[in-house]
Amino acid sequence: MLYMKTYLFVKRAMDIFFALFLLLVASPIMLAVAVAIKLESDGPVIFTQPRCGKNGAIFNVYKFRTMICETERNGVPLRDSERVTRVGRFLRKTSIDELPQLFNILRGEMSFIGPRPLLTNYLPYYTDVEMKRHSVLPGITGWAQVNGRNSISWEAKFKYDLEYVDKVSFKLDLLIGMLTIYKILTMADIERVHIIDFDIERRSAGNI
Repeated sequence: MLYMKTYLFVKRAMDIFFALFLLLVASPIMLAVAVAIKLESDGPVIFTQPRCGKNGAIFNVYKFRTMICETERNGVPLRDSERVTRVGRFLRKTSIDELPQLFNILRGEMSFIGPRPLLTNYLPYYTDVEMKRHSVLPGITGWAQVNGRNSISWEAKFKYDLEYVDKVSFKLDLLIGMLTIYKILTMADIERVHIIDFDIERRSAGNI
């Protein structure tokens, strides 16, 4: 327990250092992305959405906008796949859309590595055990993301999240970081397999 508390303190210091470093290095890329987004479609450059963070605290996660703001056309709702822009598709494939979350890290709302922050409307549907995933800062990447990302079930994701919370360490974070870099470079697990929203899945199963 003492080791974990000490490591989490050191991890926070490393998060701040590397977030500042990456913002400095990536600032030309982020500026170019912002221009490309504005040239392709109307709307804000940054997409914000309330997510659930450490200890259930609600915060706004930042991402580069990858969809058009229009949600319907001629009265017909547009599917998410129809709303994704060409620039947005590239940003998602390369994970560049996640770069604004460096500001979430500096604000103390996120870490580089941890369980992904999920939608706030999922909160009533977690079991007591699953709620433990919120006992650490959420991350840009995590144990579940390098073990299937878009292709595994909610139960599998939570299993990996809870395993991370129980075993958080420098060694595990280093492994996750290296696997994340590998998957970004090889563009592995980037296809977005349709998985029913967690709250809908739990309601349909009667787990309310």
